[in-house]
Amino acid sequence: MVLVMQELPLVCLMLLLFCRDPGVGAQEFWLHQPQDKVSVAAGETLTLNCTTSGMAIAGATRWLKGWGSENKTIYDQRGSLPRVMRAVNGSDTDFTIHIRNVQPEDTGTYYCVKFVKRGIGQDELFQHGNGTEVSVQAKPSSPLVSGPEQRVSLGQSVSFNCTTGGFFPKEILVKWFKNRDPMMAQQPQITEWGVKTYNVSSTVMVTLQKDDVPSQLTCEVQHSTLPAPLRGSFQLSRVLRVPPSVEVRSEPSPAELNKIVTFTCLVKEFYPAHVSVSWLENGIEINAQNISQPRELRNGLFELRSQVEVQATEEKNGSTIICRVVHDAQAPASSSASLLISNPAQGESSKESQMPKGENFLSSFFLLLWLGMLLEKALLGGLLFFLFKHMKSKALDMLPYPTPPQSLAARARSQGLATASSDV
Repeated sequence: MVLVMQELPLVCLMLLLFCRDPGVGAQEFWLHQPQDKVSVAAGETLTLNCTTSGMAIAGATRWLKGWGSENKTIYDQRGSLPRVMRAVNGSDTDFTIHIRNVQPEDTGTYYCVKFVKRGIGQDELFQHGNGTEVSVQAKPSSPLVSGPEQRVSLGQSVSFNCTTGGFFPKEILVKWFKNRDPMMAQQPQITEWGVKTYNVSSTVMVTLQKDDVPSQLTCEVQHSTLPAPLRGSFQLSRVLRVPPSVEVRSEPSPAELNKIVTFTCLVKEFYPAHVSVSWLENGIEINAQNISQPRELRNGLFELRSQVEVQATEEKNGSTIICRVVHDAQAPASSSASLLISNPAQGESSKESQMPKGENFLSSFFLLLWLGMLLEKALLGGLLFFLFKHMKSKALDMLPYPTPPQSLAARARSQGLATASSDV
């Protein structure tokens, strides 16, 4: 009888242990979720720690993302997402998990939860951790700087844009530099892109100048995920057009008749190097004897020379020689000079002076022959005229001299004398 009384309390104790309310057992079961906040870079592996201790209680242990009606099961002992795996397989006390290749959309609060069975197929929440707030840090992409699609002339103000994206958290800093000098830019525009990632766009205005050919724009991005700033650049020479200045010089000027005059076209300080040169004489195209290749200057601009030779003939005196330059498929630019002859009146003498010595000798010979023939004819004519006069004089001397007839006055006088004598 005494033995039965001693064994009864032990049996009752065991019945109480098996039949008691689960809430009483919870005092002897502990779930540990030690991480409050975890930050991880995108693409890395996230580790979430959860262990249990105390009395073993039948029921599943799961990981949930979020709480309430919108929670999502990340890990269950019966199965899990492809990227999720147990740190210690088969353990009844360590439910730590690894999530591979985390992305910004994995950001959220994760809970380790213990369930107990309530009947067939029914699980009841038994205990859960305080939650681990996960932040996935995503690096921004390399900055991309873009500008005008076509070349721009000097003095125009154009916009350049810098974009980067896929970063988290939202806070980001964008700076602009021209060469090494800081620039004022418009307020960056940050927009949400995808799930828990952002894009940013920043714009700067630049007025292009002639000395901007070697200049470079730099967009610098700073973010909490970056150990050093990211930079993107843009060469202003990609969109800059510097038109050439054109000048024509002639040498010598004025020129002597029939001399060769060299006209030089100076195409100065242009960019890019695409240029074509043509020559015109009074609007008619002529061939150039020498066109040099564009030569790059220290400031990144180019220059070029072209020459044409023209003979200073009398009919070309005052002609207009034009150098026409087409740069980078733009409207032509031109400059001109006149062909001037110093003394056009000396044409014949100059021609004679330009003749070879043999031609001068023949010309002189034929001229003297012609003068001799003229002199011969003149002498012969003079001789014939002298002989004619001489013969005429001889012929007159051989003829008898007749009595010259009296004039009417003499006859009248003689008749008057005769009448007077008869009256006496």
